[in-house]
Amino acid sequence: MSNVKLHPSLDNGIQPAAADFTGGTLQCLCATGKVEVKIDAQTLHNHACGCSKCWKPSGARFAVIAVVPRDAVTVTANAEKLGIVDGSATIQRHACKACGAHLYGRIENTGHAFHGLDFVHTELSPQTGWAAPGFAAFVSSVIETGTPPTEMEGIRARLNEIGLPPYDCLSPALMDALATHAARQNGVLQTTR
Repeated sequence: MSNVKLHPSLDNGIQPAAADFTGGTLQCLCATGKVEVKIDAQTLHNHACGCSKCWKPSGARFAVIAVVPRDAVTVTANAEKLGIVDGSATIQRHACKACGAHLYGRIENTGHAFHGLDFVHTELSPQTGWAAPGFAAFVSSVIETGTPPTEMEGIRARLNEIGLPPYDCLSPALMDALATHAARQNGVLQTTR
């Protein structure tokens, strides 16, 4: 299954967390004038995410994303380059307006279960030692971004092979059917007979 590509940090071998790691910085992908975000904590709940909202590097099917306490996140350079991707989304994803990389996502709704946690992409960090991914979420949603439904069995097998249990609501086959319908309605997939 190693021929199934998911995300560079998964495909090239998942790196374990470093003992006593206390954080680092995230940087956007711009060649100069990088947005920099300081993270003063180790990440939690790191996972591969197949949703259509999370930022993914070019060619990746999944995002790799984790959470940290909101008060551990500080923009330290070029904050003026940040903009919110979708103001109506539950997670307010702050991305570099020049390169498009998402630096952090924040939930402003104080009634939300995840309020107080920010979502971060540690692959944007020059430091190593961040918590390793432990599961895969919204796996069926990769269909909504254009992955053919026929590839889902291989994707789930690869996730299991590298130790990331794939999670969906309902059974995988039912979630694939729901996501395929949504992708066809959105014009991402062609209707086949």
